[in-house]
Amino acid sequence: MSEPGAPESGTPPVFAVGLSKRYVGGDGSAIQVLDGVDLEVGAGESIAVIGQSGAGKSTLLHLVGGLDVPSEGEVRLAGVSLAGLSAERLARLRNEKVGFVFQFHHLLREFTALENVAMPLRIAGAGVREARDRARELLGRVGLERRLEHTPAQLSGGEQQRVAVARALVTRPVLLLADEPTGNLDPPTGERLHDLLFEVGSESGAAMILVTHNMDLAARADRVLRLLAGRLVPAGEELHAGPWGA
Repeated sequence: MSEPGAPESGTPPVFAVGLSKRYVGGDGSAIQVLDGVDLEVGAGESIAVIGQSGAGKSTLLHLVGGLDVPSEGEVRLAGVSLAGLSAERLARLRNEKVGFVFQFHHLLREFTALENVAMPLRIAGAGVREARDRARELLGRVGLERRLEHTPAQLSGGEQQRVAVARALVTRPVLLLADEPTGNLDPPTGERLHDLLFEVGSESGAAMILVTHNMDLAARADRVLRLLAGRLVPAGEELHAGPWGA
């Protein structure tokens, strides 16, 4: 098996097989959220995942990105199996190979935009100058070259989310995970951010998995998959295997 940060040649950024996830409900009963999900995403490919609220879309992203552990199944990220990795190695792989963009930006309030974006590179071991130069480049790409030294409290919601996109891309990840990335923004700002995600993601060659309720946004992806009854199916297909997962 490859070491984290050294993916095997020719492997897809994401390969997941047989992913299941169960939780225990308040009454002690098992709640099946995902039930045998298979997913492969190639380099530069974009996938939109749609489905009802509570279907398990965010759970799927968390499993693929190494933020949670499946009840069954395996995830291979950049050719590296996440199963059995130590917490330290998993954190390193996640930091170097995955960019996360959530509905709420999760910026560190006490740091400037430049410092927030540079931080993943610094954690990965890059020098201060290299990290700041890369962060400055990306903030320029997202139109924030004049806001480098502003803290999140001094930025609008749309500006904060653009900082979050720059931060997600700073390590040149092989995988970009976006979970309702513009759900809390007004439509014009959201549309501009959609353009940015696809433009910068395409240029970087990263695979992208996008969870959204916005069908216009989903239609821009290379493939649209629906999460239904714990399984992934092409949009438009239906399963008859029971109710939606929680």
